Amino acid sequence: MGWLPVGDSYEISLVDGKVAARSTGSRAGGRLLKALPKVLRDDPEVDRLRQLGQWLDRHAAECLARVDAWVMSSLPVPTGLLARVWPDPAWQNALRDLVVLGDDPAEPGFLRDVTDTGDLRVVNLDGDTVRLSPASATLPHPVRLSDLADLREFADELDVTQGVEQLHRGTWGRPTNLADRDTTITDFRGTTVPNRLAARAATLGFRVSGSQIRCRVWEAGHTVEAALGFDEDYWDSEATLGSLSWSVTEGPTLRLAEVGPVAWSEGIRMATALSGALTGTGNRA
Repeated sequence: MGWLPVGDSYEISLVDGKVAARSTGSRAGGRLLKALPKVLRDDPEVDRLRQLGQWLDRHAAECLARVDAWVMSSLPVPTGLLARVWPDPAWQNALRDLVVLGDDPAEPGFLRDVTDTGDLRVVNLDGDTVRLSPASATLPHPVRLSDLADLREFADELDVTQGVEQLHRGTWGRPTNLADRDTTITDFRGTTVPNRLAARAATLGFRVSGSQIRCRVWEAGHTVEAALGFDEDYWDSEATLGSLSWSVTEGPTLRLAEVGPVAWSEGIRMATALSGALTGTGNRA
């Protein structure tokens, strides 16, 4: 953004989200000051600019959270909506370089631009920039990408940095030899974890409810929740983990063979992140 005059010899602006100042005096040459001058700290214009910076930070976080929800659900997003939000830098930072699918699910590409009419410009695995005009686009969860390994390799070649964790999100495949009636995974049971488990779970984006840590995904028309049990002294220095299971929200516990690929992957990812241990149930991709 531009510079705003404040007082007789200063200008202020937002630089990297913080209020910065520069002197307009003849000897200063417009150099950025290392710290905000004391005379400006209580200035109303500085306070208004500081509040704007805080609002922009919240807005950027909300955009990231919304796009992350789109990736987690793999639901189609109207391209008209993408066209409306794309001019906003916060939305662009969240969306740019995510893998997107148009009408052909076998032709993924990295999103580089959205026109005002809703056309998508993407870079495909051949390295070509192509224009897609679907009515809606999908930002798929990585477990749903059949070309995940190729996309990861190509992303590294392009030096792609994604604002939302998609390609390099850890994924786990559900094994095929599950017993029909099994409803829990016990790989993590008895694992003792240091530090405050609830605080760590919240930092990682998981929800603590009673004596369980939970994460939700939308899959196959239902909200499915993975739940990892633990002992109730989770504010102490150590906690002991229990079993991992899945259920439809406000519904029955699912048999392991019924758990969808996204819910399975996210549940194992949650348990692995909290336990610091790898599981032998399912393969990481």
